[in-house]
Amino acid sequence: MKIQDFNERLKDSILIADGAMGSLLHEAVGPQRCFDELNSTEPEAVFRVHQAYIEAGAQIIETNTFGANRFKLEPLGLGDEVQGLNGRGVKIAREARDSATREVLIAGSIGPLGIGVQARHPEPAEILAIFREQALALEERGVDLYILETFSYIEEILLAIDAIRSFSGLPIVAQLTYSEEGTIFGDLRPGGVAALLKNKNVQIIGANCTLGPQSLLPILQELAGVDGLRISGMPNAGFPKREGDRIVYPKSSPEYFALFAREAAALGVRILGGCCGTTPAHVRAMAEAVKSLRPVKATAVARVEAVAKPAPALQREPESKFWKKLQKNEFTVCVEIDPPKGIALDRVYEQVDKIMASRKVDAIDINSGAMARVGMDALITAGALEARGVETVPHLTTRDYNIIGLQAMLLGAWTVGGVRNVLAITGDPPSVGDYPETSGVYEVDSVGLVKVLHRLNQGTDWAGKTLGGATNFAIGVAVNPVADDLDGEIARFQAKIEAGAHFAMTQPIFDPEHWYAFLKKLGGKPSIPVLIGIWPLNSYKQALRLNNEVPGIVIPQPLLKSLEAAGAAARDRGFECAREMLTWSRTELAGAYLIPPFKRYEEVLEIL
Repeated sequence: MKIQDFNERLKDSILIADGAMGSLLHEAVGPQRCFDELNSTEPEAVFRVHQAYIEAGAQIIETNTFGANRFKLEPLGLGDEVQGLNGRGVKIAREARDSATREVLIAGSIGPLGIGVQARHPEPAEILAIFREQALALEERGVDLYILETFSYIEEILLAIDAIRSFSGLPIVAQLTYSEEGTIFGDLRPGGVAALLKNKNVQIIGANCTLGPQSLLPILQELAGVDGLRISGMPNAGFPKREGDRIVYPKSSPEYFALFAREAAALGVRILGGCCGTTPAHVRAMAEAVKSLRPVKATAVARVEAVAKPAPALQREPESKFWKKLQKNEFTVCVEIDPPKGIALDRVYEQVDKIMASRKVDAIDINSGAMARVGMDALITAGALEARGVETVPHLTTRDYNIIGLQAMLLGAWTVGGVRNVLAITGDPPSVGDYPETSGVYEVDSVGLVKVLHRLNQGTDWAGKTLGGATNFAIGVAVNPVADDLDGEIARFQAKIEAGAHFAMTQPIFDPEHWYAFLKKLGGKPSIPVLIGIWPLNSYKQALRLNNEVPGIVIPQPLLKSLEAAGAAARDRGFECAREMLTWSRTELAGAYLIPPFKRYEEVLEIL
């Protein structure tokens, strides 16, 4: 369809689009790893959904291709199915249209990549290529227009538009999803969004998903106030809840959606449809409500100019004693502890008091669920020690919390616990621990967690909402100088630094040559302070196990042989090696952290 023809159609008509696809397919065929895959495995189910919406009065149906892009399909082993799934999605929609008694437009549905703060964040050129690949596959099979929907990052939808416009002259409907406060990611309001999209050769700018009908109306009203803008609205049925393994939406009545349709039409909305939880009954009610109405020309409130993102709060630099010592290039020493497995902190207090009384240790770093075993939370343990005047560096793993939980924990640790240093790690997979049947969250990895911490230090949460003040965590990261894939390890290390890391802590190292080899590969000294991990070995058997069974640990053969030859004196040799590594590190690194053997914390004093 030509853009001019589409615009002509919108002059005197309010077009009705379809509603939810995924929730109806879930009811028809049950849970799926990927609803887009049903274009190949259950095409009849997809056809029936299209047909039901057409019979309900939909004049636009969307292809079942919302997530059919390479970025989302590759992790499912479907990366080579982009062309096929999108092509079959259009074919099914065309078959449904061919069975209709009136004209129906087919919109190629394109959703966001879901990049957020994930481990792999594609560069703009790759994002363009991903969207172009999907859009090409849709256009080659005959879509009439595109609907970009449920985007929450303005930069991402702009790239999606550029990808389509690099080859296509079809109409584009560009829809973002808004929070209850009326903002998208970055705290950008609808007027600011419209200003950035107005000159991008899109025919409709709208809002969909997240909000129910009445909550969406203020968003549409703000969009309608932008001069010369045609808008669309596709609300959810309401706020969802979880029942068992299902996401259930409220039973919003068709009459409720009819009321929304009339109110939206009065604002000048040109395309009306539904999103999550909506059904053909809701679409029928909207179609009936507006069939005798004509688009209202909204009164322009003001011509909106491009709006810059709100400036974040002035970033606060870390100010913990631990960080200040690193900044002064004073050798810094930590001792690593594990949180208790039960509810008592008495032994931890006792051991930490002995360590700190030596005046040779600057901070206590605290493991977080090492080997995926349950123990007291590291941030909570750190807060208890901070209350006793002990500076801490708790580890925080992304295995156990989503991005909402991570931020909540960090804000509590900062405000209530007095925690000022955090080591961001991805965490051991649950399969190695006591709960192998569970699954980790891993919504972000350690790179993403550094980004989250960096945002908190700027006074905003990840969504860009201001916090009323900034944290000033010293952000630590892990680095493994003896990783099997050293190129990959270095790339991730650099990504962590670019994301905002302040310092790093290595895996335990048992030979200075391993560090020098890492520096050679890195191309020079790291740009942030690094603390070396030192593990006093107790026996040849222990060293043999660590070398062969624990990922990321490499014990050189000469040391293994010397431990074996030492026999009953192997512990003395292991501790001698640890002292040698500590002495060496004082001339080469910013600090060291010591791992007490078998949780006998007082034994690290022998090394110091």
